[in-house]
Amino acid sequence: MYLYSKNIYLPNQVKKSGYLFIEDGIIKDLVNQIEDGVPFEDYSDYLLIPGFIDQHLHGWGTGSFTSQKTKDSIYEMQKHLPDVGVTSFLATSGAEPIDDIVHGIQLCGDIMNEDNTFGATLLGVHLEGPFVSKKNKGMMNEDCFKDPSVEIMQRFVDAQVKDGTIKLMTMAVELPGSKEVIQYCHKNGIQISVGHSSATFADITELKQYGIGGVTHMFSGMSGFHHRELGVAGTALYYDDLYCEFAKQTGMTVKPEAFAIAYKLKGPNRIIMTTDDIGVAQTDKERYHYIRKQTFIPDGNKFIVRNDDGSEIVYDRTNYDEIKHLELGYIYSIQNLNKNIHPSVHEMIKMTSENSAKYLNVYDRKGSLEVGKDADILVIDKDYNLYATYCMGRKCK
Repeated sequence: MYLYSKNIYLPNQVKKSGYLFIEDGIIKDLVNQIEDGVPFEDYSDYLLIPGFIDQHLHGWGTGSFTSQKTKDSIYEMQKHLPDVGVTSFLATSGAEPIDDIVHGIQLCGDIMNEDNTFGATLLGVHLEGPFVSKKNKGMMNEDCFKDPSVEIMQRFVDAQVKDGTIKLMTMAVELPGSKEVIQYCHKNGIQISVGHSSATFADITELKQYGIGGVTHMFSGMSGFHHRELGVAGTALYYDDLYCEFAKQTGMTVKPEAFAIAYKLKGPNRIIMTTDDIGVAQTDKERYHYIRKQTFIPDGNKFIVRNDDGSEIVYDRTNYDEIKHLELGYIYSIQNLNKNIHPSVHEMIKMTSENSAKYLNVYDRKGSLEVGKDADILVIDKDYNLYATYCMGRKCK
C-alpha cells in the first residue's frame, strides 16, 4: 500500500512530495515516484505525521483499564483511540489493591502477546501508584497507598507474562524506600516519573542519579514552586534533562499561561503530551469530580452525570458516540495546544510522539516516520483536524 502526500514529516525534514510504501504493518520505503496504474491513497493536501503516543491513559470511551481490568475493556480502548489520533498507549493503573494491579499487569501481558493489529497498540503498563503521597492524592484512593517496597515491586515484575510489560512507574520519591525501588526499576528497564508527590528539590536531586526521568502531569498532584523551596514543579523546570508530562489541555487543571512558562523553559524536547483520561463513563462506583463540580453515577448500562445544581444527564455507557465527548480526546487537546502555543509541526511531533517513544524506550519502532518503523500514521490538516489514522498500516479511522 502506498500513501501519497506533499507534506510527509520525517525527523528534522519535510518530504514535499513522496509515497510511503507500507507492507506488513511496517514503513518499507519512501519513494519519489511509483509506476503508472499502481493504486495509492491520495493525501496530496494533507500532512502525514507520526501517530500519537499516550503514556498516561486509564481509559477512553467504552473502555477503562483502571475501572474494569478486562480484555474486552482494553479492546474497546484499542478500537476507539484511533478516533482521536492515538496509535499507541500505556494502560495506566491507579492506587489500587496490590492483587488488582498484579491482575492488570498479567492481563496486559496476555494482550501484548496476542499481537493484534485491529487498533491502537498496547505498549505496556504505567503504574500510577501505589507508591504515592497522601498529601497529593488527587482523586486516588488513599486506602491503597503504600510506601515504596522492593518486595511489592518484585511481585509486579514477576506478574509480567511478557517481558517489558511495565514501562513506567509514577511515585512519590520522598517516601521511605524510594531509592531502593528506583534502583530496582532502573535495573529492570522501568522508567520513573515523580508524581502525586511532595518531594523537595533536595529529594529529587539526591535520587535523580539513580533513574528519575521526569514528572507526571506537570503542576498537578505535586508540590508547587516557591522561591525558598522549588518543590516538584520547580525542580522539573530547573533540571534540563527531566521530562515534563502534561495531561490534556482543557484549561481547567493547567492554565495555558502556566503551560507556556514550562514550554519556554523546557522547550519541545522535554515535554510529553498525554490525556490522563479515565474512561469516565465506565467508572465502577459513584465519583465526585471536584474540578468539574459533577458527580458520576454508574447505573447498569446507564451513566448519570449530576451537576452541583441538581440537574443531570443520562447516557448509554455502551454507546461510544454518545459518551466520547465526556472527556477531551487527545486530538482536541492538541488543537487547544496549537491555538495557545503555536509550535511548529516538528515541535508538536516531539511532544506527541517522539519524546514519549524515547522515554519509554520504544523509539526503535515508534515515534517517527522512518523506513523500518511501525506504520503508525496520522493524516491531518494544518489545524490538526484528523482525517485518517493508520495503526500498524491498517486504516482505523
